[in-house]
Amino acid sequence: MENYRSPLDAAFHALADPTRRAVISRLARGAAPVKELAAPFGMGLPSFMKHLRVLETDGLIRTEKVGRVRTCRIDPDRLAAAGAWLSEQRALWQSSADRLAHYVETRMSGNTEDDG
Repeated sequence: MENYRSPLDAAFHALADPTRRAVISRLARGAAPVKELAAPFGMGLPSFMKHLRVLETDGLIRTEKVGRVRTCRIDPDRLAAAGAWLSEQRALWQSSADRLAHYVETRMSGNTEDDG
């Protein structure tokens, strides 16, 4: 399954680029037309559209065209999945750090009853 990427892999692929992260940050405030999204970036519209295509293909945004205006909005489900994974990882690392801190504190205080 070389061409298959999990939804989580796709989300992190899309978020790996600073331009795409900036677009997501802007869209977190609400939907926006492509022209408005592209304005802050020093690139041509065709290059910017490639970024939007990645975000859309990887499921982080949806676009809709009404007349001549293409509007983008966040697809919260894919972002929520990435956020949930990050929260799980944060909890695991925090737990490990807490255990390490407890171990160091007990060693420093000379209390060895928690050696197990």
